Amino acid sequence: MHRTTEQHDPIAQLYRGLNAEDTDSAVSVILKLRGETCDIDCLYCYEKRKEAPGGARIDAGQVRRLTELFQGRPLAIELHGGEPLTAGRDHIADVLHELATQPSVVRVSLQTNGVLLDEQWLDLFDALYPDLHIGISLDGDAAGNTWRVGYDGQPVYPRVAAALRLLAARSRKVGVIAAVTPAVLGRAEAVLDHLAGFEAVDAVSFVPCFDASVQRRTAAPGRRLPVSRLLQGAAVRGPGGPAWAISPAEYAEFVLAATVRWIGAGHFARLKLEPTVSTIRRLRGLDSGFCHFSNMKCDHVFTLYPDGRLGSCDELPWPQAQLASLDRMPDEAAVVAAQRRLPLLNEGKALMERCTTCAYRSTCGGGCVATRWRQDQSHDPDAYCDYRMRMIDGIAALLAQPAHPAGAWCRTVRWRPRTPNSMRDVAAFLARWDRTDAPSTPVRLHTSTHGNINTVGLPGVNEADDLDPAHPQWREAIEPGARPLVDAVTRSWGLVTYDSCQGHLYDGLALPPAERRVGILPRDRTEYAQAAAALCRAVTAAAPGLPASVQVTVGRAELTCESTGCAIPALDLALRPAPGHGWPAYFDAVDTVTAAVADALRGERPTAGGCFCPIPQSAVPGVEEVPA
Repeated sequence: MHRTTEQHDPIAQLYRGLNAEDTDSAVSVILKLRGETCDIDCLYCYEKRKEAPGGARIDAGQVRRLTELFQGRPLAIELHGGEPLTAGRDHIADVLHELATQPSVVRVSLQTNGVLLDEQWLDLFDALYPDLHIGISLDGDAAGNTWRVGYDGQPVYPRVAAALRLLAARSRKVGVIAAVTPAVLGRAEAVLDHLAGFEAVDAVSFVPCFDASVQRRTAAPGRRLPVSRLLQGAAVRGPGGPAWAISPAEYAEFVLAATVRWIGAGHFARLKLEPTVSTIRRLRGLDSGFCHFSNMKCDHVFTLYPDGRLGSCDELPWPQAQLASLDRMPDEAAVVAAQRRLPLLNEGKALMERCTTCAYRSTCGGGCVATRWRQDQSHDPDAYCDYRMRMIDGIAALLAQPAHPAGAWCRTVRWRPRTPNSMRDVAAFLARWDRTDAPSTPVRLHTSTHGNINTVGLPGVNEADDLDPAHPQWREAIEPGARPLVDAVTRSWGLVTYDSCQGHLYDGLALPPAERRVGILPRDRTEYAQAAAALCRAVTAAAPGLPASVQVTVGRAELTCESTGCAIPALDLALRPAPGHGWPAYFDAVDTVTAAVADALRGERPTAGGCFCPIPQSAVPGVEEVPA
């Protein structure tokens, strides 16, 4: 079995501070080329809510000063707004020319509403920065773009769709950022299909409108309000917050429904979907460039405004996120010092403290600091964490059983990775399990003073041989307390178990207590889906009559094959101390719970039926909550 080494500072795994001496790590700089100035007036626009003066433009000299400030560190630059194209062609040309001459600039992207895009703009991009990554803001189909309007209150969708067709004609590939509002809830499949129908679109990022705390209309210059602000004023006065706002739970269900469609329709072959792809990468133990899933958070993200204000991520509240003026920052060390003094960044980093003990931390990455900060201010921080966990659980199910998407809606079987968790040769073990005539070599079995059965007879996690039911020492190798669960899974259900433990208290040793569990290794994805649903049904049926001190959980995990390096989906049935109850109470009741759960398992079978969890109404248009 393999072990991993945790970093000394658990916060550093989730929130990595900027270090002036570490010049290899990139920083992202958002250039607000025109501040909040924009040629349309989206009702939910967070930039205009800052009510900062617009009209000025970031120039090439400021760009040059920015690269000098970060002293050769890799820079990812995003031209943003408001609407960056309102700066004009000549001005954008100067900025792009400056960026092209800077060797430290490794990526340049442009986020635009697309309304002004035309052949001349694309000619300019091709001439000055051919590798410019273009992002379009579009909330799906026409109905989904309810809140994206001009100052006259009229929809801008037709003009943006025309820009996407132009981009396709020029063989340009772009990403789309789509806000998730009530206008798209319950329609994830149709919205994703619509965006995928644009030939130019090769990436879609669904971002949530968690705006329940917005309570007033955005201010406007002058005494006569544009139609768009009148519409916004009417929408913002809803009893549950603005009419465009959604809850974290609604966002999680939308993302899962979109992911189901992304897989089922084959969109994954040509379309990157976020936050799905970043979740998958973290589930697979890979890094993500998306700061919501990475430890490169607010200390590695900067925003520059035309008046020289330099601050952290633009999603953080301003002016609290402001560090200083660009012309007053002598070097990167001064930037780091300003970050460490800034109360808002310190508050944001402190919010990661609760993540250090969370079972999802290695996958979730702590999420978005700005959103966590807003949720904390609204006194509902759990809603954000709940959505992150719900999304991870659902996507983990889809990875393990892509042909059986109903598992995404199960709330009983959750992502519970185990470390260490490996086997020498998984394929050989499965082949041997199904052969009753397989040769059986005698193995070493020793029992520790605390009841552990393994090759060395020591407490804790130690090497143990992988046996099958046909092996003469099979029953002898299973710790007595776990036998009822193992028998139910192997004899009644005909499934493969790869691990079991009866639970150990380890009195007098510097070892944490161990829970009672049995690990199940499905032979294929269909068997996995059927076993997961059956475990949900059995656990749900048994739960009401169990002692309060023991909690029964079903976890999705992965078993690593040491010979191939492949990760194979597995399921773990575990009996754990319930919240608020200690280990002594747990061990007093665990045998009773084991008997009840084993009876419930024998009353079920892994079949094609679904689990007991309802499919949420938001995931199925026009349908009330129904069994999965």
